[in-house]
Amino acid sequence: MPKEIRSVLIIANTGKTGANELAEEISGVLRKRDIRVQTFLYAGVAHEVPQKDGHDLAITLGGDGTVLFASRALAGHFIPILPVNLGDFGFISEVAHDEWFPAFESFVAGEITAGPRLVLEVCVIRDGSELCSFRGLNDAVVSSEGISRMVRLNVRLTDQPIGRYRADGVIVATPTGSTAYSAAAGGPILHPEMSAMILNPICPFTLSHRPIVLPEDEEIIITVDPAQRSSVALTVDGQSLTPLQPSDTVHVKASDRRAYIIRSNRRTFYEVLRNKLKWSGDPDD
Repeated sequence: MPKEIRSVLIIANTGKTGANELAEEISGVLRKRDIRVQTFLYAGVAHEVPQKDGHDLAITLGGDGTVLFASRALAGHFIPILPVNLGDFGFISEVAHDEWFPAFESFVAGEITAGPRLVLEVCVIRDGSELCSFRGLNDAVVSSEGISRMVRLNVRLTDQPIGRYRADGVIVATPTGSTAYSAAAGGPILHPEMSAMILNPICPFTLSHRPIVLPEDEEIIITVDPAQRSSVALTVDGQSLTPLQPSDTVHVKASDRRAYIIRSNRRTFYEVLRNKLKWSGDPDD
């Protein structure tokens, strides 16, 4: 079904080559179509988008980090995100910089849609009170702040303990984040629009500890062992870092909000996997 686009939010990482120029180009094209445009430019650490309501579409210009930022900021606002890749890798941002207009027109015509992506809600509890909270599109990681320091973590699910881990840390990843840090740590790759979470220990001392795929209605509770001595930290999407103390608990669950990311009509998720990960062999064999 065709879509009426009246207002577009452009989120551009000016640390990426060509971001300013492409933002101006897109803005000019859209304004000629009588579409309102708001442009949010940032470099380095992104701050909160000042105006999130009233937009029919968001276009991100940057790499996957820009999409992660936009997804956290816009989760729950039902604003589809067209991710244009100006970075080197681009698992989430599948649309090349010279493909933005055909992708935009295909979305407006109803030929491609925005798929829902699970978002994590993460909070830290210290001494019975909430210390801080975050959203994440990729993952939440509890790990040592030092190099090659093993940590002790107790992990339980909603209503039962699941294990005590001696490891470099623990990753809780979304399907979108299954191709990121979790994959590097030996976790499974999930289709990004699935409704599930991955619990993945990082280099566990006990080799029988394996990654687990969990339904989205589970809550994962990670407690720093009271006897833990070396420094431990929580990172969310690799962009928010919180030092943890012994006995702190990190609660991770699926948010009731979703991010909506427009699928490319030039390539499928599996083609992106095959090309980005350089899988060998002919898929037609």
